[in-house]
Amino acid sequence: MKLWEKSVQVTDEIDKFTVGHDRELDLYLAPYDVLGSMAHVTMLNSINLIADDELPLLLAELKNIYKLAMEGKFVIEDGIEDVHSQVELMLTRKLGDMGKKIHSGRSRNDQVLVDLKLFTRQKLREVAEAVRQLFAELQKQSERYKNVLMPGYTHLQVAMPSSFGLWLGAYAESLTDDMLFLEAAYRLTNRNPLGSAAGYGSSFPLNRQMTTDLLGFDTMDYNVVYAQMGRGKMERNVAFALASVAGTVAKLAFDACMFNSQNFGFIKLPDECTTGSSIMPHKKNPDVFELIRARMNRLQALPQEMILIMNNLPCGYFRDLQELKEAFLPAFDRLIDCLHMTTYIIERIKVNEHILDDKRYDAMFSVEEVNRLAAEGMPFRDAYKKVGLDIEAGNFTPNKNIHHTHEGSMGNLCNNEVKKIMDQTWQRFGFERVDTAINKLLCN
Repeated sequence: MKLWEKSVQVTDEIDKFTVGHDRELDLYLAPYDVLGSMAHVTMLNSINLIADDELPLLLAELKNIYKLAMEGKFVIEDGIEDVHSQVELMLTRKLGDMGKKIHSGRSRNDQVLVDLKLFTRQKLREVAEAVRQLFAELQKQSERYKNVLMPGYTHLQVAMPSSFGLWLGAYAESLTDDMLFLEAAYRLTNRNPLGSAAGYGSSFPLNRQMTTDLLGFDTMDYNVVYAQMGRGKMERNVAFALASVAGTVAKLAFDACMFNSQNFGFIKLPDECTTGSSIMPHKKNPDVFELIRARMNRLQALPQEMILIMNNLPCGYFRDLQELKEAFLPAFDRLIDCLHMTTYIIERIKVNEHILDDKRYDAMFSVEEVNRLAAEGMPFRDAYKKVGLDIEAGNFTPNKNIHHTHEGSMGNLCNNEVKKIMDQTWQRFGFERVDTAINKLLCN
């Protein structure tokens, strides 16, 4: 069954090629397609295109379909083109001609747009929640190990003293920047396209503000042509936000793999989070973080994929846009899984509190000695030269009692200030408004 089908049927070969993986991917969108239909039929009732006695019956059946979708029991039957066709078919089977009315004043393009907006809005929330959990764990471990020193590196050369608190806190603060990208993506997503029809509006007196309110959108994409132009643009902008998070997690995963190796020995990953070798009995491989690193690096390519699919298209709908879904829809769960796994391991990670017993790290205290001499009155450049010559001559004895006090240093991590930034960003999302609207829609 196809919503557009009249007297001519396409061949099986054409059908298979044009539909592609759409039927499987549409299962991601099923509950959101139903929510869009619930808002749409409620609005149609307000403009007298659906009768008062029809609306409760349509809403009740749509709620049943929504429940199936949320329970993972919604199925697109063989021969049915997409989620929209399946929902309309299920309504028509139950309610007869009444079910055929729900498409009034909208096209499939219209439906796909609102489905994608609702899906993406929810998934961005889940990503943000997972980022917040990882942030909290990183801050917790940063405070726990704030006084445990470790080498800091530049050019992969031992450089200056750092601490595990500083290292873990750095990734926590990086996530606050990533959360700003997620917030911006959420704002751009939380706009209602419903009512644009095929991109040129409708002769029906649609009440777009009503559907905007019913679905908990902040506002709408006003211009109906722009609403259609937003397809692809939304995916690209959201992909940049996901890639920002992925970049932070990939870098952390690389650090964890490197610091866990015997040559560094800075941290020890939990045994249950490592795998062994089939031939080398001593091996405990950081497979989880290696997979996280690879998957997050793949995700950082997502914006470019979105750009290449839609970048050279003029305004209006084109079937090219169907290709966006294959990479875009599964990306959220991939990122969320990696965020949860990273949080799980960071919570259980163990640090080596005696790294600096190894004399190979003595030289990293050279800057501290230069600063001490300068504070006593020796010109900085003379102090620099003296300490350098002492190291070369083997006469340097480090003073490992260091005192950093400025904001953001080892002695003053400012984790509370960083948390305030994260909390402020989190509050601006306004998830409660969406929850209120959707709960009201489902309870009517």
